[in-house]
Amino acid sequence: MYAIAVIRYRRPLDEVLTIVDQHRAYLADLKEQGLLIASGPMDPRTGGILLLHVPDDDCQAALDKIRDEDPYTTFGMAQYELIPWNVGIGREDLDRLLTTTE
Repeated sequence: MYAIAVIRYRRPLDEVLTIVDQHRAYLADLKEQGLLIASGPMDPRTGGILLLHVPDDDCQAALDKIRDEDPYTTFGMAQYELIPWNVGIGREDLDRLLTTTE
């Protein structure tokens, strides 16, 4: 299952930036686990977006865990909107992307 996480900052950007390195280290770990496909800040920088690939059998639990363990969440810097996504057009391209990075 694919999913999109929309992260919206709850604190001023200068406060968010104090833990951005911890957040990015967390994202690097998700990438290494094969859960994160891509991520980046919004423009203007009011938050960020993650493209995720999570297990089909327990999608919501996986998404909740991703949100709950992010330093942005644990430090109260941001809130997540988690959107499970049944990709139609382009799914084969995303699947192929995953097989080339595993």
